[in-house]
Amino acid sequence: MISYKPFWETLKTKKMSKYKLIYYHHISSNTLRRMSHNEPITTNTIDLFCEILHCDISDIIEYVPKDNSNDSI
Repeated sequence: MISYKPFWETLKTKKMSKYKLIYYHHISSNTLRRMSHNEPITTNTIDLFCEILHCDISDIIEYVPKDNSNDSI
């Protein structure tokens, strides 16, 4: 599963608010909502966040394996 937890931490580190992303960088509020629910966003949007925040992709997303302990082999 893709998690956007690093994104929220990067926002704090960079002192960037959702308000600034929406009103100064024209990021859709729906995109931020999707990210808060770990729903998919486009790679173009991830690229844009890296540009805005001057960061690496690992500062935006991370892969978290699903718990498959109930799966049978």
